[in-house]
This record gives sequence, structure tokens and C-alpha cells, in this order.
Amino acid sequence: MSAPRDLPRVLTVAGSDSGGGAGIQADLKTMLALGAHGMSVITAVTAQNSLGVQGAWELPVEAVRAQYRGVVDDIGVSAVKTGMLASAELVEAVAELIGGTDAPAVVDPVGVSKHGDSLLAASALDSVRTKLLPVATVATPNLDEVAQLTGVRVESEDGLRRAAAAVLAYGPAWVLIKGGHLPVEAEAVDLLTDGSAEYWLRAPRHDNRHTHGTGCTLASAIACGLAKGESVPDAVAAAKEYVTGAIAAGFALGHGIGPVDHGWRFRAGA
Repeated sequence: MSAPRDLPRVLTVAGSDSGGGAGIQADLKTMLALGAHGMSVITAVTAQNSLGVQGAWELPVEAVRAQYRGVVDDIGVSAVKTGMLASAELVEAVAELIGGTDAPAVVDPVGVSKHGDSLLAASALDSVRTKLLPVATVATPNLDEVAQLTGVRVESEDGLRRAAAAVLAYGPAWVLIKGGHLPVEAEAVDLLTDGSAEYWLRAPRHDNRHTHGTGCTLASAIACGLAKGESVPDAVAAAKEYVTGAIAAGFALGHGIGPVDHGWRFRAGA
């Protein structure tokens, strides 16, 4: 039996996580869980587990470009999501590819891993600001990434608007400022805005340390919604609900920080 012609096709351009909790592996699990056909462009290979990143090796630009063109020119894409891009050369190549693709793009400007390991060269920050963010339909920085890109440091919910304005100044159509690192016990608060409309997304904050892959999972879930034709606010709201459940169901793996549970809805019988 052939796949339905209208099956959403989502392409992730990101690094590989050998531990299976984040990166390409988390993206593809999310896409499967949300009813999309996931495809991948691997930008880097990491040696990684629950304790941290032991090594990372970026792929040549020509290898990344060949993967991207191979997928887009033959299969086509309904949405693109980016994650770890490592270097200025990769950032600029991917930005050019996305700019020439007629599909929404979710940019997760990955700077550091959950364990604090750097995944983006300092020399690439300007390329993210000037090349990648301008082609984003939605940018999804966390507070550490906001500080890294803009210098704006947020310590309370009141600062989320200021952070959003600073990121929007670089050109994305929408920005989702993820407030998960705020010192708030009861709720995880995010702000979605295009500089005019504002959407405050709130969810219970779960007492679970196993949150590896949260950012990758959220960005991929947003891309799935956009691939299905949902509006940005609807896609982000649905993604927030999905990732909140995945965080609640996150599980211990190895001896450090375990991953969120991408298949939690299957196990919950939803």
C-alpha cells in the first residue's frame, strides 16, 4: 500500500545524537509520533550519552548540501526544521538552501547541549543572526540562546517581551521565547509573538530531571504542525502540549539526564 499523497513531509537539518535523546533522532521520533514523514540532513556526528557530549565532528558543506538537494528535489518538503549547525560555513549554506525552498522553516538556534557542551562555534553567531534568522518562519531560542545571540538576559517573565523584540530585530517572522529556564516553580511560560500579536503559553512545570532533547522535540513538533497547514499560533500551542507530555513522561537512561518520552501518547493510549 502506498503512502497517502498528502502525508506531511518534514525535513530536519541537524546533528546526530548517538544516545538517541536529542538531535536527528529526537526529531524523527517526534515526526513519527505526530503523523509526519520525517527526513534528515545530518550536519554533524556527536559521541553523546546521558552524561554529556564526548566529541563532535561536523560534515563538509558539500555533504550537507547534497543531502538537502537530494531530498527536496525528489521528495519535496512541507516544512523544514534546523538544529545543530556547528560552524559559520554550515549556517550560511543551510540558510541559503532554506531561503530557496518554498516551505515554512523552524529554526532552533542550538548553542549548547543540555549538559552545557558547546554545539556552535562562537564565529558562527553572526551568521545565525544575519543569515539564518531572517529566513525563519519561527525561531525557538531558549533564554541561554537569547543571551548568546542578543546579549539580553532574562531573569523574570517580564523580560520575555524584551527578549522577543531583540530576536525579532534579526528578521524571523515569529519568535517563540522559551521560558523553561526561568526560576518559576509552578509553570513553564513561553512567549510567541510576531511583534504585533502575542500568545502566552503556560503549562505545568513537571518535577522531572530527564529532559534531554526538549528543544529539538518542540521545534520538530512545531514543524509538523506547519507541515499540516496549521497557523503558527496553532502549531506552537499543539507542540507545547505534546512536549509537556513528553517531559512529564521522561525517563532515566544511563547514569545522567535521560530523554523526554517521544512516544508518551502511545503508552497513554491517546
